[in-house]
Amino acid sequence: MGALGYHAQDERKWNTVEGQPNSDGFLADGLEHYWEWSLESRLSHLSLTAKYQPAGLAGREEKGDLAPARPAPPDGIAARRRRRHFLAAAPMASQDVLSQTTRLASSSALLQVLFRAVTFGLNAFTLRHLSRELLGVVNVRLTLLYSTVLFLAREAFRRACLSGSTKRNWTKTINLLWLTVPLGVFWSVFLGLVWLHLLEVPDPSVVPHYQAGVVAFGLSAIIELLGEPFWVLAQAHLFVRLKVIAESLSVVSKCVLTVILVILYPQWGLYIFSLAQLLYTSVLVMCYIIYFGMFLGSPEATKKSFPVTRMKALLPKVVEDETFLNWKEARLTWSFFKQSFLKQILTEGERYVMTFLNVLNFGDQGVYDIVNNLGSLVARFIFLPIEESFYVFFAKVLERGKNVKDQKQDDIAMAANVLEQLLKLVLLIGLTITVFGYAFSQLALDIYGGSMLSSGTGPNLLRCYSLYVLFLAINGVTECFTFALMCKEEVDRYNFVMLALSFTFLCISYFLTHWHGSVGFILANCFNMGIRIAHSTHYIYDYFKESTYRPLTGLLPSPVLMLIYVISGVITAFSEVFFCCDKGWMARLIHISIGAVCFAATIITMFCMETKLVHFVRSQFLSRYMKKGT
Repeated sequence: MGALGYHAQDERKWNTVEGQPNSDGFLADGLEHYWEWSLESRLSHLSLTAKYQPAGLAGREEKGDLAPARPAPPDGIAARRRRRHFLAAAPMASQDVLSQTTRLASSSALLQVLFRAVTFGLNAFTLRHLSRELLGVVNVRLTLLYSTVLFLAREAFRRACLSGSTKRNWTKTINLLWLTVPLGVFWSVFLGLVWLHLLEVPDPSVVPHYQAGVVAFGLSAIIELLGEPFWVLAQAHLFVRLKVIAESLSVVSKCVLTVILVILYPQWGLYIFSLAQLLYTSVLVMCYIIYFGMFLGSPEATKKSFPVTRMKALLPKVVEDETFLNWKEARLTWSFFKQSFLKQILTEGERYVMTFLNVLNFGDQGVYDIVNNLGSLVARFIFLPIEESFYVFFAKVLERGKNVKDQKQDDIAMAANVLEQLLKLVLLIGLTITVFGYAFSQLALDIYGGSMLSSGTGPNLLRCYSLYVLFLAINGVTECFTFALMCKEEVDRYNFVMLALSFTFLCISYFLTHWHGSVGFILANCFNMGIRIAHSTHYIYDYFKESTYRPLTGLLPSPVLMLIYVISGVITAFSEVFFCCDKGWMARLIHISIGAVCFAATIITMFCMETKLVHFVRSQFLSRYMKKGT
């Protein structure tokens, strides 16, 4: 992934139906045989926005009080049975959201594996035709400009506008979202000047056309912001196909164009990546525009009572006798904006240190970023879709700012059990990557990029990143729950925590890099994630302490399974010493076979010891695939 500088911010969702009309439009028509959606889930999806209210409430009375969906649950045996079988006993509105959310995450992960496998192979090809310095400038310097503009211009708007119900004044929400465009223009111009005049300019003989690259990447960010109202509408209404298909098409277009230009015009330098980046954002925005142009006003949109009926309604509009914006959303956006500024430093901190402090040359930056992108494949394919999808789930099922006693207890039972199983799921995935990644890092880099990556610091970088994946896994789930429930005041208080953590992280990154080279960046990121996990788990503990639910027990795997992990790690580490990676392909195959046996033993133990998790994955993530095979 590293050759083209793809990052994890925007991995998206999709779904489709075999033998049924597409609920989300025409884009998935040619791919409808990849996944199957049961008729029951489809009917619940079509009625979701009509019957679902904020925070999972089944309805509200005119005076604004809650209208209970059913009598209060009894104590005793029935209550315990309901908690054990929370998925079957949950209210239909919450159950629909859970069904939509798990479909959102699993479909997203599977489709991304399909499309990213193509780009992975194309990147491995281009890696052998480009210099390390050019990769460093593209993947670190210019991609940092692009991601910073997007993050500062839209992240806060996305979080604020996705909170609460789909039943809202969408005209005011769309007006608010269009403010991302002037914000994006401001940040593109301001940061573009910084990138051109205050930062070190690469040697033109090694990395030509740097100025054109800065302009192109800044412009591409502005183009992408033009599709922000469409993106929020699609995400809020759980259009599970559109986002992944649009971004997959744009990523593949970008990758194919890059490969063609690298082969035909290698002397173009940054012109290649500039044109590919502009193509990426243009295809992305056009997919959204074409999709909504065909969907709005269609019988399907009418059937779903979609709140927008014409494309013209997606433009800024002044309504007489009403304010231009929803000021509650605007204030929440400002709170998230202050937080997003700090979170961007934490997310891209190592690239800021590289860019502004010059602790690594462009060649070392290129190798670090390739390893960083290769190591984050699991985070892109699995953790990010889960985090984004279940943020929507928790935000809809539970009401922001209310404690556990004031929520509907059926929804609390569902949220607690889902959180527990998600924590266990990502923990085991992270442990598997950490244990087996240590012994197979050098082999993976040698296959992917040859000696340029497998020699030097590359293998140690990937080994450290395997440990970092474990921190990423836990942090993603704990923070998605925390941010879904924090009220405005709690978000503001958290800003001070992020401020202190940002400063500490940058200092630690600087010093660790001087002591341990590029490995220091990953160690600093582990420290950063550890502090954020501690904060989120403390919030979760406080939230549930007055209830009978303890979702943090999901972070405690079976002792037998932990023993198998330790044994597998020791065996594969010795296997690497004796069989990898300069002893020929036969020795490599032996090393791979030993790892496969250890991995199989780990999976079998997992199935035997973590039965509750296996049932959760089967019933929520894999149910429709199992139905298709029966």
